[in-house]
Amino acid sequence: MSEPLLYLSLYFKTHRDLYYDLLQRVRIDGDWEAWLRFFFEGVVSTAEQAMTTAHRALALLRDDRAHIDGLGRVAVSARRVHDLMSRRPLLTIRRAAAELGLAQPTIATALHHLQGLNIVTEMTGRRRHRVFAYDRYVAILNEGTTPP
Repeated sequence: MSEPLLYLSLYFKTHRDLYYDLLQRVRIDGDWEAWLRFFFEGVVSTAEQAMTTAHRALALLRDDRAHIDGLGRVAVSARRVHDLMSRRPLLTIRRAAAELGLAQPTIATALHHLQGLNIVTEMTGRRRHRVFAYDRYVAILNEGTTPP
């Protein structure tokens, strides 16, 4: 993954009252120890959540690849599209063809098979200029990214 998984800002937002209280205590009383304890608890909590998310995402990728490997002849192109979707979970046929150097009909066939395996979902409902989503993967990555 190219993006950081530690999102401390959400931890601070979730614990906003304590966050501001501790900052005020640092300003008024110089109570750095309480602030640092809070900060490090946030790092630990966020890191644990990130680790859980990464394990779940990797397990999904592994399970989906195992299903793809059972496709036979089309598995090679489907695997390449799947690998691309792990980096770009929203994708058009045109973009996939350009990035992978494959023909658009090859990409369309691979995506059709990935849909059949319930790995990707077509989002537009159109026949042309369709957008495909690796929605279960996105859902895992989005868990815990909004305050309760």
